[in-house]
Amino acid sequence: MRIPLRDTTAVAVGVLAPLAMALVLVPLRNSVTHTNLALLLVVVVVAVAAFGNRFAGALAALSAAAWFDFFLTTPYQSFHIQGRADVETAVLLLLVGLIVSQLATYGRTMKRVAVTDATHLERLHGTTRLARSSTSAGDVVQRVRQELVEVLELRACRFEYGTLIGRPPRLDPDGSVKVDGWIWDLERQGWPEGEIELRALVHGRYQGRFMMTPEPGSVPPPLEARLVAADLAAQAASALDDGAVGAAPRR
Repeated sequence: MRIPLRDTTAVAVGVLAPLAMALVLVPLRNSVTHTNLALLLVVVVVAVAAFGNRFAGALAALSAAAWFDFFLTTPYQSFHIQGRADVETAVLLLLVGLIVSQLATYGRTMKRVAVTDATHLERLHGTTRLARSSTSAGDVVQRVRQELVEVLELRACRFEYGTLIGRPPRLDPDGSVKVDGWIWDLERQGWPEGEIELRALVHGRYQGRFMMTPEPGSVPPPLEARLVAADLAAQAASALDDGAVGAAPRR
């Protein structure tokens, strides 16, 4: 499995950034208290965790504690610490660095979740506005098809009118995927092979289905994205519904 360049860079920075900061602080080690020097190293750990990842932040905390010991406490250029206060400061530096790196990563994750939720909400609102203003159900279907490609990161998606043919894997309204009537372990097995159908149903009436083709080897989207996809399909079904009973599903 290839490691993303961003993660590789973050790990490298997690090791090297505290080292660079410790070298910068060497001229100050006799004029600035060791506590303040440790706080400056914590700033580096926070920066690495904020722009990198959890592992890089933890690695930066370990690196900061090690180089604090090596360069900024007596005996210098040694990993041995003589003073009890310096030992306590080094241990606190490690603990605080680990904690703030986790908090920084958590904060970044929450921000990403908030942005993702806002994007999903805009997709649904945009499609709803189009369904209310457009006189063509085909425009709504086309909009939903495009949104499905983006929200599920698909290679292709097409809409199929008429009765159900065949038994392809199916994405259900609850976000689960079924293959031959059995729930597919999407998280462990990935997308099933071939096209996946997402039925457009409204009030139990079948209006058609979206036939989706995932990118080969792609990671399936989270449950939230799959639920948004199901809601989008339902909006397309509502636009298509003219009060007539559509073809009944065969399974």
